[in-house]
Amino acid sequence: MIFSTLEHILTHISFSIVSIVITIHLITLLVDEIVGLYDSSEKGMIATFFCITGLLVTRWIYLGHLPLSNLYESLIFLSWSFFIIHLIPYFKKQKNRFNLNAITAPSAIFTQGFATSGLLTEMHQSAILVPALQSHWLMMHVSMMVLGYAALLCGSLLSVALLVITFRKLIRIFSKSNNFVNDPLSFGEIQYVIERNTVLQNTSFLSSRNYYRSQLIQQLDLWSYRIIGLGFIFLTIGILSGAVWANEAWGSYWNWDPKETWAFITWTLFAIYLHTRTNFKSVNSAIVASMGFLIIWICYFGVNLLGIGLHSYGSFTSISN
Repeated sequence: MIFSTLEHILTHISFSIVSIVITIHLITLLVDEIVGLYDSSEKGMIATFFCITGLLVTRWIYLGHLPLSNLYESLIFLSWSFFIIHLIPYFKKQKNRFNLNAITAPSAIFTQGFATSGLLTEMHQSAILVPALQSHWLMMHVSMMVLGYAALLCGSLLSVALLVITFRKLIRIFSKSNNFVNDPLSFGEIQYVIERNTVLQNTSFLSSRNYYRSQLIQQLDLWSYRIIGLGFIFLTIGILSGAVWANEAWGSYWNWDPKETWAFITWTLFAIYLHTRTNFKSVNSAIVASMGFLIIWICYFGVNLLGIGLHSYGSFTSISN
């Protein structure tokens, strides 16, 4: 009873703090950045991290195993993983560290909000593990897979942001060129437009704005590459440990059921991303990573809706690895 009450309190406290952090970020989008608000959001993210950590530890002690045996628990762990990723640049203590709040905070509140919604109420109660899950591989396999999903999702969202900024600039340039072509001008007017654009391009304001945009794109590309690289390692370890576990439980390392197939598709796609990122421009690799965002959700959540295959016990009633 005590553990259940503590778990309930920690769940609602963490969700409330994350909601406040999201509100703070919406305010900073409308007004100039305020140092006090930024510091408050950072402290809020750290406080939420400790609340979710306490929630997982409490449930671990209460159940006697790492809480990864159903969709509710894996979503909480996924939310916790987003905070881990957020804290990586935070604890580097660099003066101009890259802020991941815009990615990690909404991702955390989405997963935690769904986990604490009425759709998964029955999963909040503890249950005896099915025989297939009563293995030491449960902690290794599922934790690596969920950490991999969290990292790959964050990296994919950073790539989406990179594409939005890049193509927004291209669309602006394209629209200006269309207006120039569609509106017939005299020779004097054309010369005036050229001279005006030349003067504007030489101003410090536009130069600084272009420099900021260029730096932002580089930072998005760099952190997307770093986080996806980390997630790819977790995913690889998760798949390999899952293969060993499958051989112990089912007598075969690989069975090509829907969950395993989509995990392989996810792994292949991000292997292509890493290859593309190494040999081509960042925009090309960002397109591949953006496709991966949808593939991950299909692998993690969508396949469980089918309720078929060897991982059928993971469909809303048990594990979601």
